[in-house]
Amino acid sequence: MVTPVVAPNPEVRPIRLVLGLIACIGLGATFLTLLFGFTTVPANSVGVKTRFGAYDGLVNPGLAYAIPYVDKIDVVPTQRLLKLEFGFATPNATNVFQGDNEPGETETMITGDLNTALVPWVVQYRIVDPRMYLFDAREPEKTLRDLSESVMREVIGDRTVDEVLTIGRHEIETATLQRLADLCSQYGLGIQIQQVQLATVRPPPAVQAAFNEVNQAQQEKQTAINQAWSVYNDAVPNARGQAKEREKQAEAYAFRRGNEAKGAAQTFS
Repeated sequence: MVTPVVAPNPEVRPIRLVLGLIACIGLGATFLTLLFGFTTVPANSVGVKTRFGAYDGLVNPGLAYAIPYVDKIDVVPTQRLLKLEFGFATPNATNVFQGDNEPGETETMITGDLNTALVPWVVQYRIVDPRMYLFDAREPEKTLRDLSESVMREVIGDRTVDEVLTIGRHEIETATLQRLADLCSQYGLGIQIQQVQLATVRPPPAVQAAFNEVNQAQQEKQTAINQAWSVYNDAVPNARGQAKEREKQAEAYAFRRGNEAKGAAQTFS
């Protein structure tokens, strides 16, 4: 008995070709996707790995891998000294949060004696807890900027304009640093404040001329006081020396006259 040969269906072959092509494209896309999952963490940073948006762990510097569309690695510069500028902005800064967008409004402050001063400053900080920095606070740099401006205005408002412009710089920096460090710990920013440094503090342009005249008058006053003390320190020792010399001369004269009188009395006797 002869088995009949069934001819292949000509419509099946194109379908298989299409399915095979789709499979090849899918495999190629998957391979390329997995290949592009590699990333590099710089030496001065750590990577914070998340899986489906949830914290998964820290990644050390070097080559790291994250499953595309599943994992994500955020690079956090933990070894860099970062800074925020208030009242000015350095062009081409590597830190996108560094410059001040409204420098004129930021640096204008009211002192405790109701005078106005222009106070630019810099806050230097480090990121010490990457997980807290990314997940415990929303926009930590913006929060730090708002806290810094609030604390600086509070500290400036407790001092006179003379203290702000002249002798009170170190106290202002120290008080601001301590207060700001406490607030960063309280708000859980994952940031450690390293330094608060005042820039060129000056009066507003409208009163700059008057302030310069006051400074000049104070300098002339101090110069006159120093000159007076110089004359005093020169004249008083000389007068005391002359007085001492005359006193010794008088004592010598009295001693000599006493001896002469004693000799005359003995001769008479």
